[in-house]
Amino acid sequence: MGEQSRYDLIVIGAGPGGYVAAARAGQLGMKTACVDKFDRPGGVCLNYGCIPSKALLDSSEHAAQAVNSFKNHGIRVGKPEIDLKTMMGRKDEVVRALTDNVENLLKANNVEIIKGTAALQGESAVRVEKNGQAQTIEAKNILLATGSSPAGVKGLAFDGQFIVNSTDALAFDKIPKSLLIVGGGYIGLELGSVWSRLGSKVTVAEMTDRIAGTADSQLSRRLLRILKSQGIEFKLKTRVTGADVRKKTVKVTLDTDGEKSEQVCETVLVAVGRRPLSEDLGLEDAGVETDSNGFVKVDANFRTTVGNIYAVGDLIGQPMLAHKASAEGRAAVEIMAGKPGEVNYDAVPMVIYTFPEAASVGKTEEQLKQQGIDYCTGTFPLTGAGRARCMGETEGMVKVLSHKKTDRVLGVHILSPRASDMIAEAVFAIEFGASSEDIGRIMHGHPTFAEALQEAALVTRQCSIYSG
Repeated sequence: MGEQSRYDLIVIGAGPGGYVAAARAGQLGMKTACVDKFDRPGGVCLNYGCIPSKALLDSSEHAAQAVNSFKNHGIRVGKPEIDLKTMMGRKDEVVRALTDNVENLLKANNVEIIKGTAALQGESAVRVEKNGQAQTIEAKNILLATGSSPAGVKGLAFDGQFIVNSTDALAFDKIPKSLLIVGGGYIGLELGSVWSRLGSKVTVAEMTDRIAGTADSQLSRRLLRILKSQGIEFKLKTRVTGADVRKKTVKVTLDTDGEKSEQVCETVLVAVGRRPLSEDLGLEDAGVETDSNGFVKVDANFRTTVGNIYAVGDLIGQPMLAHKASAEGRAAVEIMAGKPGEVNYDAVPMVIYTFPEAASVGKTEEQLKQQGIDYCTGTFPLTGAGRARCMGETEGMVKVLSHKKTDRVLGVHILSPRASDMIAEAVFAIEFGASSEDIGRIMHGHPTFAEALQEAALVTRQCSIYSG
C-alpha cells in the first residue's frame, strides 16, 4: 500500500456532479482530490451519455433535413450517403475536446486527479486501486458522486451485440436494419430518433399508455404524433417478456394489454432507465445507508447517515440529470465551507433532444390538478410564430401554467426547435417567482422562437383574476 495523503475533500466520481464539486472546492481553497475510474474525466455524461448522444442527434438531424427539408428551401441534393465511421469519429472528437476542458478546469483549480476505482475505508479514508496497485488517501470530508448505469430487464440480458444498452447504442459500427427499443422515456426517444434518421426501422415498446412519462400529457401526446410522422413505430401498454437470439436476429415476445405477439429485429436496445452505482463503494463498512433501490440516503444538506460523507447526483435519486447533479455538487461543497448552498427542485429543467425538442420546468397540468391548485393555462402554437414559419418548423407549442390567484408561473412546457435553449427563460422565471404578466411584458426579439413563450404567457394572463 502506498503512502497516505490528507485532503480537505475527496470527491469520488468525475462526472457532472463530481467535477463541478471538486472545482468549486478548489475555488474555495480546499485541498481537493477527485478520484475517477475512467481514463478521461467527465463521467458517464461526457464520455458515454449526454454529450455523445447529442453529437449523434445533431449529425443525424442534418441527414434527416437533407432527405426531408432541403427541397422545401429550394435546395436539391441526391440521396445522402451515411458515412457512419466519420460520424462516430466526429462524436468521439467532441467528447475528447470536452473531457480535455474538464481536466483543464480541475487542474486550474488545483484539484488533484487520481485515476482508479475507489471504495470507502471507514468514515475518512478512501482506498484507490488501479492496475493492481493500491493507495489510501484521507480527508476531512468525502463526497460520493459515482452516478448511475443502465438498468436491465429480466429476460433481456445484455450481450453488447444483439441486446444492448444505451452505451452500446452510441457506438454501433453499422446501422441496424431494425431496432426494437424497450422504453419510451428520454433515452429511448433520443436514440430511437438517431437511428431512425439514419435508416433503421425503429419500434418503441413502452409499458405505459404514453411516452415521456414525466412530461406534461398534452406535450407527450403531440410529441408522439410527431415522432410517428417521422417513421418511428410505437407499441404502448406493451411489455417485452423475452428475447431469443437466433441466426443474427432477435425474436422478441411482446405482451400488449394481455395480447401476446412476436417481433423479429436485428437489435434490441433496453432503455428503461438507470440505476445508482452504489455497489462496491464500501458504503456498509462506513455506515452509509441506502434505500431499497440502492439510492444513498441524504438529508437536506446532502449529508449521508455519516456526517462527513456527502452524496449528490444520480446516486441520491430522481431526477437523474447532469445539470441537477452539478447544482447539487456545487451546493454540497458550499455547505461544507460554511456557506449557504441550496438546490431548488421546482426549477430543474428537463429536455428531450428529439426534433422538435421537448423541454419542461416546474409543475405539469396533471400535478396541479392532483394537488388541488387553482391554475391558469395558456398555449400558443408554433404556427403563429414568425421564426417557425421562416424555418418551416411549425409543429409544436408552448404552454405556460400560472397560479390563478397570484399569477406566479408554476410550469412551462415547450415543444419546439431550440426548446432546450428557450427553457432557460422559464427556469429563470420560476426561480425568481415571476408572473405570467412579467414574461408577457418583457420585450422579446422578433422573429424568434422565444416569442411563442411570450404569447403563451399573455394568453395565461387573460385567465388570472387580475386580468382586465
